[in-house]
Amino acid sequence: MELRDTLLLLHPVLAVAIVFPLLGIVVNRALQVRQRRQQAAKGEKSKIPPTVGQEHVQLGRWLTGAVVGVALTALAYDVFDNIVDNRVFAQSPFKVILIGFLFVATIASLSALFIAQQKLWRGVFATLTGMGLVILGCQDGIYRKTDQWYFSHFYSGITAALLMIFALSILPNIYRDKTNRWRNIHIVLNSIALLLFLGQGITGTQSLLEVPLAWQESYIQQLYEQQCNTQPCTVQAAPAAPKPQ
Repeated sequence: MELRDTLLLLHPVLAVAIVFPLLGIVVNRALQVRQRRQQAAKGEKSKIPPTVGQEHVQLGRWLTGAVVGVALTALAYDVFDNIVDNRVFAQSPFKVILIGFLFVATIASLSALFIAQQKLWRGVFATLTGMGLVILGCQDGIYRKTDQWYFSHFYSGITAALLMIFALSILPNIYRDKTNRWRNIHIVLNSIALLLFLGQGITGTQSLLEVPLAWQESYIQQLYEQQCNTQPCTVQAAPAAPKPQ
């Protein structure tokens, strides 16, 4: 494999090695927290340690950072691969610099969200982080499958990341609200995010099958151009690269 093929696999490797194991642990801790709370409400003595709540919060914060980081990794590969292939820097250097700034600003906003305490600043940094993801996702080169948005790895992944960012921003509200309104919102939205993550396993596998390796691209492009899915066609060998003088 070429270097670009190795970089292409970085996103799924990080998802499998970091995001999904963390997701399983966070869900497990969430169920334990709920079980302990129910036992306490009934006056029962729970065998679940009281530290499980703190573990759930800390692991949830790590999960948010991992999800956003993996999403940015995928976006960076598509965006900068498109910049290199189409020589965008030579045509519009300011655009490339602006895209690089957006990546840095998004990471900085997420970092600030982790340490922000006041409600206003948590809202500001959460909004900036979400905007960064959405704007970067609108750049050229992103494999979106907009015509099949309901089964798109990109759209469900961005939605899941935005839900995780929102969950992180409302975290202090959950413990300050005595009516449990924010806790219920947290449960509902993160249940939706969990379903999206499960779907990511399916759509991510499909995307790996649909995105060709570097040496396959010229052949796959011919398949699309000749509409080989609807009629017989012949794929020609790619022309050899000219030798340097």
